[in-house]
Amino acid sequence: MMPLRTLLKPLGGLLLAGVSCLVLAAPQHALTLYDEPPKYPANFKHLDYVNPNAPKGGTFRKSALGTFDSLNPFINKGVPADDIDLTYDTLARQSLDEPFTAYGLIAEKIEKAPDNSWVRFYLRPQAKFNDGHPIRAEDVVFSFDTLMKSASPLFKSYYSDVEKAVEENPLQVKFIFKHTKNRELPLILGQLPILPKHWWESRDFNKGNLEIPVGSGPYTITEIKPGRSIRYERNKDYWGKDLPINKGLYNFDAITIDYFRDNSVAFEALKAGQFDYWLEISAKNWAGAYNVPAVKQGRLIKEEIRNANPTGMQGFIFNLRRPMFQDVRVREALNLLFDFEWANKQLFNGSYARTSSYFENSDMAAKTLPSDEELAILEPLRGQIPDKVFTEVYKPDVTDASGMIREQQRRAYKLLQDAGWRIVDDKMVDTQGNPVKIEFLLAQTEFERILLPFKRNLSDLGIDLQIRRVDTSQYLNRLRSRDFDMIIGSFPQSSSPGSEQREYWASESAEKPGSRNFMGLKDPAIDQLTEGLINADSRQNLITHARALDRVLQWGFYVIPNWHIKTWRVAYSNHIGHPAVTPLYDIGTSTWWVKPDVEPVTATQPTSESLEP
Repeated sequence: MMPLRTLLKPLGGLLLAGVSCLVLAAPQHALTLYDEPPKYPANFKHLDYVNPNAPKGGTFRKSALGTFDSLNPFINKGVPADDIDLTYDTLARQSLDEPFTAYGLIAEKIEKAPDNSWVRFYLRPQAKFNDGHPIRAEDVVFSFDTLMKSASPLFKSYYSDVEKAVEENPLQVKFIFKHTKNRELPLILGQLPILPKHWWESRDFNKGNLEIPVGSGPYTITEIKPGRSIRYERNKDYWGKDLPINKGLYNFDAITIDYFRDNSVAFEALKAGQFDYWLEISAKNWAGAYNVPAVKQGRLIKEEIRNANPTGMQGFIFNLRRPMFQDVRVREALNLLFDFEWANKQLFNGSYARTSSYFENSDMAAKTLPSDEELAILEPLRGQIPDKVFTEVYKPDVTDASGMIREQQRRAYKLLQDAGWRIVDDKMVDTQGNPVKIEFLLAQTEFERILLPFKRNLSDLGIDLQIRRVDTSQYLNRLRSRDFDMIIGSFPQSSSPGSEQREYWASESAEKPGSRNFMGLKDPAIDQLTEGLINADSRQNLITHARALDRVLQWGFYVIPNWHIKTWRVAYSNHIGHPAVTPLYDIGTSTWWVKPDVEPVTATQPTSESLEP
């Protein structure tokens, strides 16, 4: 399972067999989208993107930003520790070189009804928790019931189409569905993290604390320094270590994570050899900050690794719960005032491409005029969705990168006037005559330099943009309570978007504290398009519905699109190795290892220098 901060990784739907329910279902080692054969047969030895002979041992030192105060990633309280998902196994696991396939993990076999009315999981008898207690069907039922009752609203949304979980025998559990329309539900249930009933039933699941939980995954927590660091050690008696789905994974004896107050401090620690891995998000740093002895001497390796993931949408998100953002003309005007081309040239060394689609870097992105198939979906919604959906291809406005955006400012001013805003005493006032003040809530210092030019462009029109930087805990609390005007956020996508789209766009998720409907979107037309995507019955139908939804979101101007890159930019210690083949849809650090013939980097005290992101 993916950590909650990044959401459950969507898997995709299942093609319903056009046969009678009386036809017997057959247990399978894997489930695939539309019932195509999985890449790996039942007798496969290992995944293609691992080194099956990778050496075991050593410590992988990582970093994290901010702090943590919880070891329960399933509830909507506190800040969970990074990589806590390493301590939990799920019923099935998605391969990282197929977009739509899940292979049995705790479950040896999976059986789904021909009419998609239920799914049954056959548990491996050898599966056990890290305290030696066997994993049984009662644990699966307990996990489902607990997550539905007490966990983040995310789980309730994901599993809302499940009627109940039934323990048929100690090694067999059946999930009965409320209807047959949710094609991806069997795969989503495969992502269910399994909790130990015997441990949790005497504890308060809703209480976030630092008591080390019992899990079933490849790692256990062995040391905690609250808010500062956490140490995971590989479970030498891990029940699943010899499974083909796990071969070549989890090679480090230990994984440590040290927390830093900001990325500048962490980057200095990286150069000083205090940890081993860094995913670079700053184009400025990538272009000029690695001319250091650690890189020149080969102690720190700088590498770009291809990324085949749909990038989704990252942007400056408007909170539509605020009256000032409910007029689409206001949102479009503010879009015009972000000068991406200047930022890309001056701040990013030209490294990025502008994002325009909510399904960017995929065949689901709307990049041309709508097809006949899309029009068949969109026409019934004419009058409820923007007219430009039918006639224009959305493209963010392009500047000349000079920093002078007078034309864009003129157009923005006209839109604001049309929305009833006006200038009074050199200040922009809204329809009620109140001076316009926008608070931009921020937790990452590196974004301040990007927002400052945006702030100046708004100031030219009399709009006061206040950048409010807070610590991670406060940021999460305000995010959950929707106490913000604007934030930087993202809507990650997989190659098979499905039910998670409700958490992004559906009206029902707008007021859920734990949902990713940050913008507070409530639109019946978008609800209909979202459900159409979820219920798509073929790959082409999925693409068509995704593009239709994309167009409506684009022309709604719900975010100010940011940027993307099609590679992962990483720096790592030279004693760390990784396979020659990288998985398509993940950077795959779970496949990496410590080279036994290379001495680890000796850490030194970082300099006091603090690099600007």
